[in-house]
Amino acid sequence: MKVLMFGWEFPPHITGGLGTACFGLTKGLLNQGVEVIFVVPKAYGDENQESVRLVNASDVSIDIRNSIYKDYWENISYIEVGSNLIPYASPDEFYDIINYTKQTGSDTYESVLSKKYEFSGKYGQNLMEEVQRYALVASTIASKNNFDVIHAHDWLTYPAGIAAKKISNKPLVIHVHATEFDRSGENINQNVYDIERLGMENADLIISVSNLTRNIIIERYGISPEKVFTVHNAVEPSNYNDNQYTEKNVKEKIVTFLGRVTFQKGPDYFVEAAYKVLQKDKNVRFVMAGSGDMLNRMIRRVAQLRISNKFHFTGFLDAENVDKMFSMSDVYVMPSVSEPFGISPLEAMRSNVPVVISKQSGVSEVLKYALKIDFWDIDAMSDAIYGLLHYDALSRIFIKYGKSEVDSMKWDNAAKIVKEIYIKALN
Repeated sequence: MKVLMFGWEFPPHITGGLGTACFGLTKGLLNQGVEVIFVVPKAYGDENQESVRLVNASDVSIDIRNSIYKDYWENISYIEVGSNLIPYASPDEFYDIINYTKQTGSDTYESVLSKKYEFSGKYGQNLMEEVQRYALVASTIASKNNFDVIHAHDWLTYPAGIAAKKISNKPLVIHVHATEFDRSGENINQNVYDIERLGMENADLIISVSNLTRNIIIERYGISPEKVFTVHNAVEPSNYNDNQYTEKNVKEKIVTFLGRVTFQKGPDYFVEAAYKVLQKDKNVRFVMAGSGDMLNRMIRRVAQLRISNKFHFTGFLDAENVDKMFSMSDVYVMPSVSEPFGISPLEAMRSNVPVVISKQSGVSEVLKYALKIDFWDIDAMSDAIYGLLHYDALSRIFIKYGKSEVDSMKWDNAAKIVKEIYIKALN
């Protein structure tokens, strides 16, 4: 079986869990005998291609005047984004809709329809334009390759998946790693929601990363339950040993938050819980690793609470430094307001770090050895952190059994289910 797969990023060039999940899944699919052609907007040349044939959309030439693209192009509206955007985050500012469908004879048409598009592969101001251009390139790739199934990851690639389906008449499976309700709460961006819903409606089958996400797809997007299947994420085996990082340089215990500093991830609740813990124990240091639109607000709040001497902001960490951070951590906290899944707790547990996670996360469906709290319950969160720091027996149990639990969560198992979904889509 051969799959044409569309993604927006691939390790090592990632911004969060999306690229990591794509890499793990493709490795698992290879072990299941599935060949994957993985398309990204921009390849850098240093990606690990042991399990995929990576196609760089920036290298693909298209002739938009070819009649096979006509129907698709005439229904495109571009959305110009006045802010930065990453896969699980909402736009910060506003959207200006610029409809190019009537301008097929204008200068704009000539500039937009260059024969080869150079994608940035980023999440900046021209993101929506790149999403639509990526869909046009997807048509070319679909027309020139042989494959059985199309698989599109997250809303950025749904238009590409739809375009490939129209050209090839092959079944489309979309993978929902997050929804606009996860990113923005009830204050959704209608344009992003519309793209998500269009993808879901055009998909033959849908994969959700948790039952939490599956329920949102059914209830908020009006999709038939028979069409949506949950496949929980897994975690890659650790590539470092326990003794690789031993220097801590501080005598205090360390409690870590690692993720985008955005509304969805609940960083403000982490700060408030840190304050409560420090009222009972001054020998603790808190680390917020990541970047995002709430970072400056969190820095100001830490200063207002007068805990700056016990609180550290690292900015974004690459994979090696994530491993190093976990090796120094005594507790990991994921207080997400709405987390479709959440791979980082699995990475922490794999590194022998006990975790506190919100009940509003998909990963809470599969983890037994994690302390689970409501994201908004600051008292419960601080009590959970304090308990893991001070009751050694409790911490040892969660470390020992948590590590075993995570080691059993393999991408091969997830890939086996995904392959079964491919077969169902073909029948």
